[in-house]
Formats: sequence, C-alpha cells, structure tokens
Amino acid sequence: MAKTLPALLDKMWIDYIAINPMAKKIYDLLTGTGDRIQNDHIALRTFNHPRVGIDVMAAPFTASGYKYCGDYHFPEKKLYAKHYEHADDSLPKIFISELKLEDFSPALQKTVKGLIDQIPPGMERQFDFVSIGRPWKVTKDTYQALLKESDYAAWVAAFGYRPNHFTVFINELKGFSDIKVLNEYLKENGFKLNSSGGEVKGSKDVYLEQSSTLANNITVQFEDGELTVPACYYEFAKRYPLQNGKLYQGFVANSADKIFESTSRGQ
Repeated sequence: MAKTLPALLDKMWIDYIAINPMAKKIYDLLTGTGDRIQNDHIALRTFNHPRVGIDVMAAPFTASGYKYCGDYHFPEKKLYAKHYEHADDSLPKIFISELKLEDFSPALQKTVKGLIDQIPPGMERQFDFVSIGRPWKVTKDTYQALLKESDYAAWVAAFGYRPNHFTVFINELKGFSDIKVLNEYLKENGFKLNSSGGEVKGSKDVYLEQSSTLANNITVQFEDGELTVPACYYEFAKRYPLQNGKLYQGFVANSADKIFESTSRGQ
C-alpha cells in the first residue's frame, strides 16, 4: 500500500502503463530520442457521491501539499471537475472529475449507488484509494446499461479508481515544441489520435493546446464474462505564457470536453 506521495505517484504510473501499454511505447519512443518526459497532469474520474466525490479523491493530494486551483463545468456530459497544484512545479497537476448523478435517470443512479455500496467501509479513506482499482463487482449487462447513458459512468464502473490518463508536458520536450509536429510523429509511428473537435484542442489564444491518443481497447473481466472496452489514453499539453510571463496552469473546459471523448466507443 502506497503511504507517501512519491509512492502513490509511482503506483499510479505502474498501474496506468499496465493497462495502457501504448503509453509506455510512446514514453519509450520520446525518451529514446534523448527527451525527458515531465508529466503535466494526471486525471481521475469518479461520481459525485459523498463517499467517493472529488474532495474524497483529492484528500491524499491535499494532505501532501496540493492546493485547489480551479473548477470546470461540462453541461453536455453532466460532469464537474476541479484541479489541484503543488508548490513544487515538477509534480503533476491533479485533475479530478465527477459525474453529476442527479442529472441522470433513476436507473443509473440506483446502479451507481449499488456499486458504491459494495466498497468496504472506510476503504475510501485509504491514502492510495485513488489507485485501488475496481472496488466492486459488476456484470457485463450493468456495464452496457450504463454505457447507453454515459461513456464516463461505464468507464468508472469497469475500471474503478485509477488514473484515466497521464499527460506529456510538451514545453519540456527538446525534440517537439509544436504540438502538430508531435501529432504527426505519433501518427507516423502508428498511434491513433482523438479527432473529436480536431486533433488539436485549444489554441495559443486560450494559453493551452492539447491532443491525445484514442484509448486502447483491453479485455476486462466482469462477473459474467469478458468484454473488450476502451481503457486509458495518453495526453499531450502545450502551455503558453500569460501577460505576466508565467505559463498558464489551468484547463480549458471546451477542450477538456473533447478530450473526455478519448474513451468513447464512437471514434
């Protein structure tokens, strides 16, 4: 069990590349050219339920010196998110989103409550709960029923608590200062990108450009058999300086809205 921030971040990365080997291939591809990878942010997903809401998920990070720095609304996807930063800017930002259960059908709300009720009492207070994996039993039928209403709900049901994605901080790359050039390099090496809203989300005008791979599909074991489902993806972010000369550290809701679709079956 990870009990310190460095141990938790290491555990999260190891878990992430275990179910998203594509990210390790990209990491190796970039470091193989002599680049050093700095992680811009880690994203986590949850439900706005008192036991597992954003503030619960943020607890190990705020206990380790992270501060709340902004929030974001996604009306179309019925999501709300917050991001956190550490005084040590070599540490990744943490972006935590939650599904607004009250905006969905009674059936979805009941299903999600049934999943959360299976979490052993107090488990959510473990320091490393954000990388505990799936703490409930779930069937293929339940996954598919959730999928009809929300890709996001189905993803959390299938994968539980673990990073949804890590993010390459383009500003620190020596070989790629232009996000479009990086995107082309990734495609030339066989990686598929999320094209929802264009391959590049955002612009210099909003001080942030982002792109991402499509989630890799993996076989997940459910209570009644296996399904192949979209898992995790790798994101790339380039930040631009504000008028005060400091790099913008926040997020752009319109861009993040499209980044969420990296785990959509639609692409």
